[in-house]
Amino acid sequence: MSYSYPDGTSAIEAFDLTIEVGERVALVGPNGAGKSTLIQLLGGLIDPDSGSIAYFESETPADDLRDRIAVLPQQPDEYLFNSTVRDDLEYGPAQLSIPKAQARDRVDALAERLELTGLLDQPPFRLSGGEQRRAALASAVAVDPDLLLLDEPVADIDPAYRERILSLLEERSEDGDTQIVSTPNVDLVPHLADRVVLLDATGDVVADGPTEEILTDSSLLERCGLAAPTVTELFETAGAEELPLTVAEGAARLSDLLE
Repeated sequence: MSYSYPDGTSAIEAFDLTIEVGERVALVGPNGAGKSTLIQLLGGLIDPDSGSIAYFESETPADDLRDRIAVLPQQPDEYLFNSTVRDDLEYGPAQLSIPKAQARDRVDALAERLELTGLLDQPPFRLSGGEQRRAALASAVAVDPDLLLLDEPVADIDPAYRERILSLLEERSEDGDTQIVSTPNVDLVPHLADRVVLLDATGDVVADGPTEEILTDSSLLERCGLAAPTVTELFETAGAEELPLTVAEGAARLSDLLE
């Protein structure tokens, strides 16, 4: 598919991608690479100029699959428009005619998981940026979708809350969710995805492969204006043959060396 912005500037050209059920895929690239635009296209929020998107091996459009597809936009306040946080979290289930008691139980469980319980009666506009992002994620997950499209889901999130979000997404993946995430933060990618679609500054796909393969190729990342994860760079600078992607992996390697 291809897509141009209203002023005629090309954003996406000849983009071709197949994602299997249950995959966790990260769209990685510098700012301005079109990652957010891709999330909107894949979520059916905007239409491509040419080409098409097929979901679940069918020709059913995204608007008719809102019980199976959820999109978390880059700006969470775009997702929050009701008078209270609880109303926002219950809005999606209500549109799908999920019984109110069942929806409330689901919302209460999500609120507890993401530490939103004390905010449920607050107007969304009074929340901090990080709180809004957690509330928007809870609203997206509340419909129990099969496909989650997440635009920078842990931006502006404090570390403690970030771990809760990453844990929730990992559990949903283990239950069979398909997840597509956009982020410019390579340090987070190993926690979010098993496969990376790497974009350059013009939005072209430079590489598509396993997370470990892409994120340990420093020259490839440099072509796209990115660097390898911090711990990976440290081990590469030290001349290590096996490069970790996360701090936990790095600590384990050091522990093995010190034994």
